[in-house]
Amino acid sequence: MLIVNPAYPSITENMLVPGYWGELARPVSVGGRGGAWFVTTEFGDMVLREYRRGGMAARISAKSYLYTGWHETRSYKEFSVLEALFRKGLPVPEPVAARAVRHGIVYQADILLRRIIGAVPWPEATNMADEGLWFDIGKTIRRFHDAGLNHVDLNCDNILIGNGRVYLIDFDKCDIRGSEPGGVTEWKLKNLARLRRSLFKRMGGVDIEALWRPLMEGYHGVSRQGAMQSQG
Repeated sequence: MLIVNPAYPSITENMLVPGYWGELARPVSVGGRGGAWFVTTEFGDMVLREYRRGGMAARISAKSYLYTGWHETRSYKEFSVLEALFRKGLPVPEPVAARAVRHGIVYQADILLRRIIGAVPWPEATNMADEGLWFDIGKTIRRFHDAGLNHVDLNCDNILIGNGRVYLIDFDKCDIRGSEPGGVTEWKLKNLARLRRSLFKRMGGVDIEALWRPLMEGYHGVSRQGAMQSQG
């Protein structure tokens, strides 16, 4: 089972197999549970990721999931979320293709995405502790929340910095709950709490308590100039 972005009509199923690319594929070393590769293709630089379990479930089956229908597979759902966000002009990787391979009652899955060249995970950014960056990250998260995105794994490694922009990645198990501008609902607070916990785990060398304020000012739409004046 395969879904392909119409902009890439020559993509075939075997292109979602890492071995197909040989030396043109190299492992992604940061974040996640492994199973991701940077791939150099005739269509440009891509990221190929296979779906893997974490925690105790991985001991039972690292890469297999119960099959309940193509539209319920992890790959199809993430592709659909990404496609919707990309069409809205939000800063996400362009989805290229996704597949699921069924084996009886279980399946394995992969997804192929356009790589965002020049972007690095937030903890690796040279300006990772800059207040202006934290403000921009807050604004970006708010854009996604206003679009209804529930990012269930919003952590600092799933926020990329590059090209003067902030990007969100890794939408496995995420969902779009309709356009919800305005109020901060429980699921939005959970997203932010998860991000905050990840910051303490990955950025212990910066003053997270102090920097969280500009992030939330960006999230709540406080003007950067006004925020700086109030601090002064």
